[in-house]
Amino acid sequence: MQEAPSDLGLDVSRETIARLSAYHDLLTKWNPRINLVSRSTLDQIWSRHFRDSAQLAQLMPKEFVSLADFGSGGGFPGLVLAIIFSETRPGVQVTLVDADQRKCTFLQTVLRNTGVSARVLNARIEDLDPLGADVVTARALAPLTQLLAHAERHLRSNGHAFFLKGARFRTEVEEALATWRFSGEEIPSQTSDEAVVLKIGELARV
Repeated sequence: MQEAPSDLGLDVSRETIARLSAYHDLLTKWNPRINLVSRSTLDQIWSRHFRDSAQLAQLMPKEFVSLADFGSGGGFPGLVLAIIFSETRPGVQVTLVDADQRKCTFLQTVLRNTGVSARVLNARIEDLDPLGADVVTARALAPLTQLLAHAERHLRSNGHAFFLKGARFRTEVEEALATWRFSGEEIPSQTSDEAVVLKIGELARV
C-alpha cells in the first residue's frame, strides 16, 4: 500500500501536509545526486523518515523558544520539526547544522519552497560558538557519548536533548555513563519496536 503524507501520527493542517509533501518531492528529486537518505528506504519514506522525525513534536517541553538540530543532512528530524512548528509553535527558532555544503543548500531550498523560517549553519558542530538552545536533537548521527559532548556545548543549562536511537541504545547509554551524568528517559519509538527516543537532561561530565 502506498504511504500517505497524512500518516504522521499528528493532527496537523492541510497546509502543513502540503509543505511536507513539497519537501518529500524535493528530497526524491535531489537524493540521487547527494544521497540524503538511503535509497532502500525511499518506498517507506513517510514512516521511516517523516513520521520518525515528527514524533518528537509531541515530546517537546511546554515552553521553549529555540531548537538546534545536529547533523541535519536531509532534514531529519530538524526540518520536519521546523515545518510542523511553523503551524503549531510559530515562535520557535529552529537552527539546522550540517558540515556538508550541498546538504545545506538542499535544506535552504526546501525552506524557500515551503515558506518556512529556519536558520541553516554550514559548519562542524564542535566549531560553532555555543548556541544556547533550549532543545537539541539528532538522528543517526553519532554515538551517544559524542552527542552529549555536542549537547553540553550548545544546550542551555536547564535544556533538554532528544536523540533518536536504534537497537544499540542501551549499550550506548552504558558507555556514556562512564564519562557523563544525566537524567534520562527512554521513550518507545512510534516507528520501530527496537528504537527509542532518548530524552536527556541535567547533563554534566563525571
